[in-house]
Amino acid sequence: MMYQFSFRYLSRKFTNPIITNHGVWEIRESIIIRLIDAENNIGWGEIAPISWFGSETLEQALDFCHQLPETISQEIILGISDKLPACQFAFESAFSGNTETNFNLTYSGLLSAGKAGLNQWGSLWEQGYKTFKWKIGVDDINPELGIFDLLISSLPTSAKLRLDANGGLTYQEAELWLTKCDQFLDKIEFIEQPLAVDKFTQMQELSNLYLTKIALDESIANFTQLEYCFQQGWRGIFVIKPGIFGSPSRLREFCQKYQIDVVCSSVFETEIGRQAALQLASELSLNHRAVGFGVNHFFPPQASNWLETLWKTS
Repeated sequence: MMYQFSFRYLSRKFTNPIITNHGVWEIRESIIIRLIDAENNIGWGEIAPISWFGSETLEQALDFCHQLPETISQEIILGISDKLPACQFAFESAFSGNTETNFNLTYSGLLSAGKAGLNQWGSLWEQGYKTFKWKIGVDDINPELGIFDLLISSLPTSAKLRLDANGGLTYQEAELWLTKCDQFLDKIEFIEQPLAVDKFTQMQELSNLYLTKIALDESIANFTQLEYCFQQGWRGIFVIKPGIFGSPSRLREFCQKYQIDVVCSSVFETEIGRQAALQLASELSLNHRAVGFGVNHFFPPQASNWLETLWKTS
């Protein structure tokens, strides 16, 4: 199968910057790709790298797209290097096609770091969110623990809270957080990536010492890392970002073979990447945990014809 290939660069500014342990993120850049087959069927994909999370850089993705001919084969797509996982996801999604839009999923709403999160959860709750994610490891631990006390006491009884450290805690800080969270097991769903990627053994140790569940995120940014952590005995929660993970078909095969506890999460993609990722999430969410795609409030609304406009003006 041969495809006519074209692509466009896209830049969107966050309504409010995303603040994590990795720094401040103000603009989301991505690449929208289009594949047209011999019968004029159009497939869309989105390359949305996060290099500090382990994917290729945007520049590497752009270089790859520029080097491709205008007509490409399915063999070229399936042969994309593992060093370009966001490209793998976008191209495979584009030729696989995805027409479904209504997925039987619940969503976790992302709260801003710090005190800002205290004022956000209410409007998200009114929109139907029952699970929230709050970034930690951004400020000194004592102020954060104080804000946490305010947040956990204000949330409704039926709400669930996820804490995401982005690998930013020391072992001692992780112990403080886990000790605190063990007091609220009815409300805390899990702590995500408390320690850095190179502290996998210590995270295994913590998962055995405390009742609060721990989820891996940065530690399993790609397929090689997922396989490694699973082979090393991790049987906790796996937070997977399909948009930067790599080949959807390889991920699907692995998850279905080993029945792992998966939470699929956003990389702040557009509707193009989001639909492809949610398709995977609907297949892989065996324990029906809320998916981490409650992020639309971090962007201004997109015009309904943004894709058409992008192709005309570029």
